[in-house]
Amino acid sequence: RNCDWSSDVCFSDLAEIFYSIQGEGLLAGVPSVFVRTSGCNLRCHWCDTPYASWKPEGPEMSIKEILCKVSEWDCHHVVLTGGEPMIAPDLPALAAALRKAGKHITIETAATVAPKGIACDLASLSPKLSNSTPPAERDPAWTKKHEEARLRPEIITDWIKNYDFQVKFVVSSEKDLKEIKDLFLHLPPVPLDRILLMPEGTNLKTLASRSPWLVEICKREGFRFCPRLHIELFGHTRGT
Repeated sequence: RNCDWSSDVCFSDLAEIFYSIQGEGLLAGVPSVFVRTSGCNLRCHWCDTPYASWKPEGPEMSIKEILCKVSEWDCHHVVLTGGEPMIAPDLPALAAALRKAGKHITIETAATVAPKGIACDLASLSPKLSNSTPPAERDPAWTKKHEEARLRPEIITDWIKNYDFQVKFVVSSEKDLKEIKDLFLHLPPVPLDRILLMPEGTNLKTLASRSPWLVEICKREGFRFCPRLHIELFGHTRGT
């Protein structure tokens, strides 16, 4: 394919770029190219991509190189994910280049960093509940930093006022529901079908044990149940 892109801006580290289907949310099942940045401002205890957060890794690439890689697949949807993609200094330039190329852009973010007008067609917001905070015995410094930074209602509000969005929560137990409801007391009204509850887990046994009671919560509250389709299809495998 023609890779005559103009930008040689050196992007921050990239954990991986791959072609798969979206496994979560409103666009589940849609073929998508994933551009996963390496680096995160949080340290979720249950993080399923530690190579992009706890132990960030990956080569440095220019925006031109990223776009050339993305263009290898005839795919309209591109997902910018992480780690936390919004902390990458050159993400706005990459998003602008993808929009110029006619791509549909999903940004998967914890919504702790303001959008500031970034090109985005679907903001996949995943505010972190207290179940994400690492225990002190794992890393006391990150326990404190994570707990202080994980929830920013004013920034979530900025995203939902300015973008098409979904709000997706990782749920470990039924007691997480109170935190979810409390958060929405501090946000503008959100349609119930844009609130997605996803069972925490990276294997079929755990997901199967948590899904039944989470489905019942969704039925009772009117929220959308969010399966993890990529785990069901491929397992907990990098690059899928």
